[in-house]
Amino acid sequence: MAMVRMKFHVAVTEDSLARLNKRAKDERDREESWIAERRRERLEPGMPRRAAAAVRRDIRVEAARMRRIGEFGGTRDDIVTRAVREELRARGLEREWPEPPEGELEAPGRRWGTPPSQPMGGGGYTHRLTVNLPHTLGDTVRRASYWTSKDAVEALQDWADRWGDGVDVALREAERNDIPAELALLAAAGRPSAPKSALEIRDRLRQQVLTTGDLVRAAVDRIARDAEPTLPSAP
Repeated sequence: MAMVRMKFHVAVTEDSLARLNKRAKDERDREESWIAERRRERLEPGMPRRAAAAVRRDIRVEAARMRRIGEFGGTRDDIVTRAVREELRARGLEREWPEPPEGELEAPGRRWGTPPSQPMGGGGYTHRLTVNLPHTLGDTVRRASYWTSKDAVEALQDWADRWGDGVDVALREAERNDIPAELALLAAAGRPSAPKSALEIRDRLRQQVLTTGDLVRAAVDRIARDAEPTLPSAP
């Protein structure tokens, strides 16, 4: 039975994506080299076809087992999955989280009140990574990000009720909620300008918001820090 997976689309830097793709290719080459070596060791000249097929099958089974226990990295999704688990453990977030209120996790776009983590282009997140995590793990990522950020998000909502989010955010929210841009601009213009102290509070609150993209990006960065594995010896 195929494992049910959850898809994530994450903005990343070109360098992060290149390192991840290189790691996946290295792992694939490493596994293929191991399989080729085992075949050279176990397949004998003139071996009956059925016996040779059984040897190849046993080698495939062994390679699959080594992927499951982490001796081989497996696919890009497998590599990111392990790194996400490590990132959750490192942050103390790998635990049972209650289910968020209905509809909260289905809201489109970024978490309320948060700007893009980095601008697209100009050294920012210029590339997109699509990764499929096991459904249980993906659900943990979503719930952990929601509950970890809940207090800060609510404080940002209160902040916006007092000071507004500025013209750019007002226009994005208007488009998202099918509100005419003219009305959004009038509402933004009618709010008092936030003083420096209030802007500093907003920035601190934004830093406390953890998104699913933040977690996956941190996992990808963790992959780049890991040492390159060596080729496993014959069992």
